[in-house]
Amino acid sequence: MRNSNALQIYSIYWNKEIPVDRRSFITKSSAAASMLSLGVGIPKFAHAAEFTYRLSHSVPVNHPLHIRAEEAAKKIKEETNGRFELLVFPSDQLGAQTDVMSQTRSGAIDFFCLSGVVLSTLVPSSAISGLGFAFKDYDAVWKAMDGGLGEFIRSEIAKSRSLFAFEKIWDNGYRQITSAARPVVSPNDIAGMKVRVPPSPMWISLFKALGGSPTTITANELYSSLQTRIVDAQENPLAVISTLKLYEVQKYCTMTNHMWDGFWLLANKRNFDALPEDIQATVQKHLNAGAMAERSDLVELNTSLRQQLTDKGMTFAEANVAEYQAKLRDAGFYDEWRKKFPAAGWEQLESITGKL
Repeated sequence: MRNSNALQIYSIYWNKEIPVDRRSFITKSSAAASMLSLGVGIPKFAHAAEFTYRLSHSVPVNHPLHIRAEEAAKKIKEETNGRFELLVFPSDQLGAQTDVMSQTRSGAIDFFCLSGVVLSTLVPSSAISGLGFAFKDYDAVWKAMDGGLGEFIRSEIAKSRSLFAFEKIWDNGYRQITSAARPVVSPNDIAGMKVRVPPSPMWISLFKALGGSPTTITANELYSSLQTRIVDAQENPLAVISTLKLYEVQKYCTMTNHMWDGFWLLANKRNFDALPEDIQATVQKHLNAGAMAERSDLVELNTSLRQQLTDKGMTFAEANVAEYQAKLRDAGFYDEWRKKFPAAGWEQLESITGKL
């Protein structure tokens, strides 16, 4: 959506359905003209934006990502004096994520914020940041993603030639395992358990290596599948566990932090390059700052969600991460994925995690 420089004149009289005689009309017309010449009564941005771009994402309006994206959009509009307007569309309003990714590549949509899991269907190397039990904490995550590993993934994205990745990745959070019968503190607890996973080779590989029985089920069937015990367990960030009310059909939540996931903010490269350099700089500045603020927001959100889920009857346990990692090494999980990723990416990963 692109707008011209047409001046939008806002009338203060003619929107009112009141009869006026000729003298009254002339008097009011002169007054209105004088007010317009002085800039009185005109909104701050009376001109239509030169550039109106759209950003699509999948999370709801109360998620920190949407809140910070809207905040960034407001700051960009103010700093560019209304020349650039960013419209933010939450909750997959512009279409399914795979469709929106195609539209972003073609330029029909300008910006797309998407999980690395979705992006990996186009850029397989982007999945490396979600490797099971790789990052011990957030300090390690951000050291990697704001450093060499993030730079490596952005270079892989750039190979598509149609996409530009912003410098700062947004946080989607660590994933945790919920279960009905028992907490899964160690791999022994998960042995033989039917675990719902997304349709992703890495997820299936991970839970097979842990001795579980991974089952692919769509998100809209997850609650009913847990309720009818088609599967015993599932894994998701706490925000999803709360939103989908999984506490109603799952007793335990084990804080495994088994996978970290982030939201890459991508732009259609042709559309982004079409912007004047000063606007490009402003857009990058505020959206990257938004990502940094969203990271802190999500940590606070997860802290409050854990208490809320506890209040709703869910029992929390801490996983023995060392045992999980040992199980994955013995099962050849890391050796398998080392061969699937470029050596340069794996080197950057292990520079933060140590040898996997």
